[in-house]
Amino acid sequence: MSALCALADLANPGAAGFVVEKDGSRLAVLVARRGRKVFGWVNSCPHLWVPLDTETGRFLSLTGEFILCGNHGALFEIDSGACVLGPCRGKGLTPYPVTVRDGMVVAAGGCFSPGTCP
Repeated sequence: MSALCALADLANPGAAGFVVEKDGSRLAVLVARRGRKVFGWVNSCPHLWVPLDTETGRFLSLTGEFILCGNHGALFEIDSGACVLGPCRGKGLTPYPVTVRDGMVVAAGGCFSPGTCP
């Protein structure tokens, strides 16, 4: 398991984007925080398969209650990834496994760093 960031670096509620690499493939993911819990999702809207953050790094609604697709305003539950508003209603975000260990947000396998991997 490799560290993505410190839990303290994520606002509560908050979210941040990362590019992870495994076996030569890169994947854009986001980590959302609510309390001491974190939730990992592939950074791709299930409606148009485009990144959720049209403004780099902005993943949450103004209230911080939902993950927001900046392309068309769809809202997703932070903890389940379910679309609750918008054209993707009934669909959900693709999970990406993350957990908190010793104050760090970690994910399994590969190269993990904010921004890009070498």
